[in-house]
Amino acid sequence: MKFDTSIVQTRFQSPLGTIIIAATHQGLAGLWFEGQRHLPRELLAPTLVASRTALPPEGALRLRPGKAGSAAPAGEEEPATPVASRRTAMWPSDPEHPVLKEVMRQLGEYFAGRRTEFDVPLDLAHGTAFQQSVWQALLAIPQGGTASYSEVGRRIGKPAAVRAVGAAVGRNPVSIIVPCHRVMGANGALTGYAGGLDRKTALLKLEGVLQEHRP
Repeated sequence: MKFDTSIVQTRFQSPLGTIIIAATHQGLAGLWFEGQRHLPRELLAPTLVASRTALPPEGALRLRPGKAGSAAPAGEEEPATPVASRRTAMWPSDPEHPVLKEVMRQLGEYFAGRRTEFDVPLDLAHGTAFQQSVWQALLAIPQGGTASYSEVGRRIGKPAAVRAVGAAVGRNPVSIIVPCHRVMGANGALTGYAGGLDRKTALLKLEGVLQEHRP
């Protein structure tokens, strides 16, 4: 996914672990549990994508450039050939961004059981047209309700695209607020969730879909 260059991020400590929230000038662009699957690479620790020094095999002579076939004198090594390196930059942190502040406030109310709907602007433009249609369909699933992958496919006019719908649900960039956790298997079974099935279960219990088991 290619996100708008205005994107910034912050962290929110939830009962289910750290949540990373990202926003652009258009609105909320991402909400992920730390360490979940499909995290944008910009949210991982800055890593060297490609950085390597080209070295000859151990014991091989390095040839001095210029005179063909002449080896560097003992103790005088030719410099290794650098290979281009590239770093993935982290998104800037901005906990005072108005959208991020509002999302954190509403998340606090949600986890406290005082909010059933979210009211924040969204920026989902980094998805494909198909992905965006699936994510919009997820927004129509109310708290306390669920839908199957085939139901979501029917709602977007693609009843046979169950596998593609599942892939788009899995790549949903705005967890909780775009409620992919409310999508269930055809028989009502809990299915894959990028943030982990334990979190999916906890969210559905919080929303009253699943009952707490009390011994």
